[in-house]
Amino acid sequence: MASLSYFFCVFVSLLNLISCHVQSKPNGEHKTLFVFGDSLFDPGNNQYLNGSSVEGGSISWPYGETYFNHSTGRLSDGRLVPDFIAQIAMLPILPPYLQPIAHRFTYGANFASAGAGVLVQTHPGTINLPAQLSYFKAVVKSLRQKLGDVKAKKVVKKAVYLFSIGGNDYFSFSSQYPNASQSERIKYVEIVIANLTSVLKDLYGLGERKIAFQNAGPLGCLPAMKAMNPQLGGKCAKEPSALARLHNRALANALKKLESKLPGFKYSIFDYYNALLDKVNNAPKYGFENGKDACCGSGPYRAMNCGGGRNGKEPFKVCSDPGAYVWFDGGHTTEAANRQLAELIWSGEPNVTGPYNVNQLFEQA
Repeated sequence: MASLSYFFCVFVSLLNLISCHVQSKPNGEHKTLFVFGDSLFDPGNNQYLNGSSVEGGSISWPYGETYFNHSTGRLSDGRLVPDFIAQIAMLPILPPYLQPIAHRFTYGANFASAGAGVLVQTHPGTINLPAQLSYFKAVVKSLRQKLGDVKAKKVVKKAVYLFSIGGNDYFSFSSQYPNASQSERIKYVEIVIANLTSVLKDLYGLGERKIAFQNAGPLGCLPAMKAMNPQLGGKCAKEPSALARLHNRALANALKKLESKLPGFKYSIFDYYNALLDKVNNAPKYGFENGKDACCGSGPYRAMNCGGGRNGKEPFKVCSDPGAYVWFDGGHTTEAANRQLAELIWSGEPNVTGPYNVNQLFEQA
């Protein structure tokens, strides 16, 4: 079992983060968070889509069991990284944008969609990044109607825009072109980054000034990727991870260029790739017992069919303590891992999250 002293330290750390925020909150004003991304950040938008490619099991037990006590469409046993960021920022957990409820957009919105990519052609039927941008434009219009142009502009400008997207584009490419040359990989990354940059410029034109990115993770090290490549003997698949590294270098360069060209533009990049990889390779260091296998699923590494798979009827097993695992299913982390990742995004040092962390972004004018 993970040591009690470790979890006590985590608990105290979170209390300190929240305490610091409460002390610094001016005149009762609250923060605003807009979330864009894929399954790592999707709070359940895909369950409101017809014919979505999201795994059917994500809307059934045991997804959501740790915190919500029922499935929510989140691909984890509990909260995702944006849920923790919202709570640390003293905001309510943001519901799916597509959920038919009365939304309070002054707190923000979450547009993320499992399976989504930067490119329109990645997993049709999900909410790709251009579609998420169109939803944000509708939110801005709603804010202007309810608050007036001046107040709406202030909300949009002070907000932080949190992103996790790109992984699905590279999974699609590596599966379609397993023998791609280095020049072909670089060209594809350039296409993804160009499309991503176009969306960021559109957001800037709408008033966005503060962007926070979780970069691409070690895609070849997911339990599902290891299960799909048994010939590797448990080693990470090289191609997806190589694409992720290319993407991360290009993303850093692109954001630096935008900062130099767009007045007031500020950004944060969380080194998700290395932070997650270190948890996978050194699980006990972070209070986990297992960094290789998923808590929930079947087959090698328990990497498949958590929640019953796409049809909801496939057999699977669930571990007794998700908090002892880095991975909940074959491609998504547990609530316990998400909590640690969120802490790094919120208050990580510049070598992990920089040039600003999210706490610092929120404090920027």
